Amino acid sequence: MAHKDDEQPTGSGAGPDETGPEENTSGPAPSGEQSETADADADGLTIDDILGAEQTPEAAAEGASSDKEASLLIDLKRLQAEYANYRRRTEDQREREIERAKGEAVKGLLPVMDDLDRAVKHGDLVEGTPFAAIGDKVRAVAERLGVVSYGEVGDVFDPQQHEAIFQAPTPGVTETTILEVVEVGYRLGSVELRPAKVVVAVPA
Repeated sequence: MAHKDDEQPTGSGAGPDETGPEENTSGPAPSGEQSETADADADGLTIDDILGAEQTPEAAAEGASSDKEASLLIDLKRLQAEYANYRRRTEDQREREIERAKGEAVKGLLPVMDDLDRAVKHGDLVEGTPFAAIGDKVRAVAERLGVVSYGEVGDVFDPQQHEAIFQAPTPGVTETTILEVVEVGYRLGSVELRPAKVVVAVPA
């Protein structure tokens, strides 16, 4: 008597173990196809495009800030140069104003110094006398203030500094020169206190 366990199934279809796994047509593409797709996506991109894409808003803001700082530095240097020029002009003007103020004060001494010159020519200033000592003190004060006298016999005549009160035609003279000093000229720095009054020799 045959048992049911010994009977073999008689179906025509195969079991799960006999057919094997089904092919997956929707799975990932082979590695070769992936490489070709990546290359296709990279076509048309440049280094600038890549760098531009990588630039963050913070980097862009930093570049704009750097340009602004450079512009401010240029403006600062220009202002410093303008201030230096202004300061130099102010100092020059201040020095001229000081010289003018001193000159106005010194002009009162010029007649006294003229009298001292006349006394020297006449031999009235004898060394060791009180009059000679007073004359030395007056000249020392004028020298400390910066007063300089000019106008000497034989100097070339300069109409900017000398005032010719008489012209004497002189044989042998080739250029106008000072023949006699009537009144000495004085200046204080760049300030002309008084021109020298002279007699000039001119070519005959």
